[in-house]
Amino acid sequence: MAGPDTKTFTDDSFETEVVKSNQPVLVDFWADWCMPCRALGPTIDELATEYKGKAKVGKVDTDANQNTAVKFSIQSIPTIMLFNGGQMVKRWIGVTPKKDFKAAIDAILG
Repeated sequence: MAGPDTKTFTDDSFETEVVKSNQPVLVDFWADWCMPCRALGPTIDELATEYKGKAKVGKVDTDANQNTAVKFSIQSIPTIMLFNGGQMVKRWIGVTPKKDFKAAIDAILG
């Protein structure tokens, strides 16, 4: 369900891959049955390719990784969060234009 550059984050890997990352990380909380999530998928994959080496972009399947979903109070999907320095700095809920994600990532990258 993800493009070649899109990472898959799990309950086990989230701390290491996202919280302790030295790069900004865009995380898409999604589920396979969620049609808006599926609609957003290609955008997430494009961002993963465009920011490869500069920022991590990945997905958390909320059905398979409920601990992480609960930890971040995910109540609606898709929910997309941008982390920097281990902290969540931006949160979007619902299908969001690619330009909004790019603007937030670019602001961090300077």
